[in-house]
Amino acid sequence: MSDTSGWGPQGWGRHGGWTPPPPPPKPGVIPLAPLGVDHVLGGAFATMRRYAKPLFGTGAAAYGALAVVMAVAAALAYLSVREHVRAVSEPGSAFSWDHGMPVLVAFGALWLVGLLGTLAVNSFIQASCAATLHEAVLGRPATFAAVWRRAWSRTPSVMAVTALLSFILLLPLGACVLLVVGLFVMILSGWAVPLGMIFLLTLVVTPLAAWLYVLFAFAPAIASLETAGPLQALRRSVRLVRGAWWRTFGISLLAGVIVAVASMAVRLPLQFAMPDPPPVDPDSSTSTVLLDQLSSQVGLYALLGLVGTLITQLAASVFLPLVTAVLYIDRRIRKEGLAHTLAQAAPVQPYAP
Repeated sequence: MSDTSGWGPQGWGRHGGWTPPPPPPKPGVIPLAPLGVDHVLGGAFATMRRYAKPLFGTGAAAYGALAVVMAVAAALAYLSVREHVRAVSEPGSAFSWDHGMPVLVAFGALWLVGLLGTLAVNSFIQASCAATLHEAVLGRPATFAAVWRRAWSRTPSVMAVTALLSFILLLPLGACVLLVVGLFVMILSGWAVPLGMIFLLTLVVTPLAAWLYVLFAFAPAIASLETAGPLQALRRSVRLVRGAWWRTFGISLLAGVIVAVASMAVRLPLQFAMPDPPPVDPDSSTSTVLLDQLSSQVGLYALLGLVGTLITQLAASVFLPLVTAVLYIDRRIRKEGLAHTLAQAAPVQPYAP
């Protein structure tokens, strides 16, 4: 008597033919089973399409708030040092630290505000992507207000994760920069240093930085979806990526290539179609020349290029974190059996926007 145990009801059919197993449940944008590359990318695109309002609404609002903050900060920085700026920029004026130092300090503070603001906005968008995907995988609705509240509550933790990750990545890159500077100093001092060492060092540091980046890639999603602290999120990302580094790297790289191709598809036609700028009168003032350029077709194409760049930047800032978050869910499905938990949490009737 043959042993047919282990095949289950989806094994051999009543008439001896093989019956394929039933497909995994799919209450939302991805099937609740180990995912292929098509499911990872398709899940990110489906989330962008079905949940466009909470995703792009929160992203546009965050970037708009950053633009307002930067405009106010730039105006305050200029107003605080405008006399020094005029003294430095006057034709024929000699540079003086009495005027140059306040200008450097003011615009250095503006750069710091921009850096912190960009970090906060990017962290908020990553948290909002994870919050939206949490509902999209289960097939539940996600409103703008709900996504905003959940993302805002997890933004500090995601910011801390991003800052720690940036510091970790800067360690090998900073060491490379210091060594390169040291080599050039030795060369200028008359030491015989093979320049091939710089190339060799780049070959060592670049893969190290990529390895570290992929190793901690899931940390922002973990900090948002598991309400984990920064260090806990980094450690857990390492555990999840272990054994799937190349797969995570390859799919993330493919997502980056898709973003780069889409960006070029928007910008290159405008650049090739841009007409020649109008002639410039040498006797005209700078403001007159600038107004002539902006009022011509060059200004129109420049405006269209700016709008296209902003749209592609917003899409990229949403698409890439979504891909990483889907990969994170895939790893939990494969290593921790998350599919069963998700199937139990999903509603009986999936959400159909």
